[in-house]
Amino acid sequence: MKLMFTGLTTIGTLLLGTGAALWLGGPSTPAVMTGFTRAFRQVDYSGVPPLSRYTARDGARLAYRLYAPQDTPRGSVVLVHGSSATSRSMHVIAQALAAAGYSAYALDIRGHGDSGVKGHLDHIGQLEEDLEDFASQANPVQPATLAGFSSGGGFVLRIAAEAQARLFQSFLLLSPYLRYDAPTQRANSGGWSSVGIPRLVALGLLNRAGFTKLNDLPVIRFGIDPANRDLLTESYDFNLAANFGPPRDYEAAIRAANRPVMVLAGERDEAFHTERFPQVFAACPGLAGVRLIPGTTHPGLILDAAPVREAVLAVQALQAKAARP
Repeated sequence: MKLMFTGLTTIGTLLLGTGAALWLGGPSTPAVMTGFTRAFRQVDYSGVPPLSRYTARDGARLAYRLYAPQDTPRGSVVLVHGSSATSRSMHVIAQALAAAGYSAYALDIRGHGDSGVKGHLDHIGQLEEDLEDFASQANPVQPATLAGFSSGGGFVLRIAAEAQARLFQSFLLLSPYLRYDAPTQRANSGGWSSVGIPRLVALGLLNRAGFTKLNDLPVIRFGIDPANRDLLTESYDFNLAANFGPPRDYEAAIRAANRPVMVLAGERDEAFHTERFPQVFAACPGLAGVRLIPGTTHPGLILDAAPVREAVLAVQALQAKAARP
């Protein structure tokens, strides 16, 4: 009887703790990250191409932008934006890739911009399905590189380690987000985000037990300017947070990525300890290099002329490496 009472007490305590984590353990609203806002506000967006659409397997019409080269493309690059952002944020690097002769496709990842409901996914794994549907309909010119920035870079690592890696010959990770507890992570991404870790952990436990009914609860909020709320995504539910980035075991993903992979990051990155990337990625069998660019900030990596040139050179090197037997 005493043993039964102790067991019931333990279960009750666990349920109470889980309930408290779900109810009270959500993310706070971070202060506006003015440095990020200012960097993207200074971009000339006058040459942004119109949105194109493809149909996902659930019938949703998802958005992307095609930056076409003037001549016959030498290959293609599919670009994945960072957290909260849209395809527009990849405008500078997409233009540079098109000028270098590549077809550049900038995606609005579902849950962002003009793709789906902001901050929401129906289920974990939906982004991989969307990428397969995009590739089958847009048919990017081969050879194709998948490139992602920040959270998008973490998602590219996920793809490089999964079955969808077959869609691309190489992968470019631009200052990739790995996990909130990774050695590369600064506290709250330098102030950009607030993660409701108690809620995140509680939902993770419930999901492992097969309970997903509360996955629409927000677990991350971002320091966006309220004036940009119509454009940006201010929070992620559990499904989107769990899917848009690397898998939970990012180290296993690094060890599984055997096609050519390159990592670029700035030495002055505000969100991540980029000096730790070389050690973290040393176990990657497909690693073609880790390059830290002096004087470059987190947004500067995809906006400033020098790092954007480095990204174009990285694509050239990756596609050349992938072409060798």
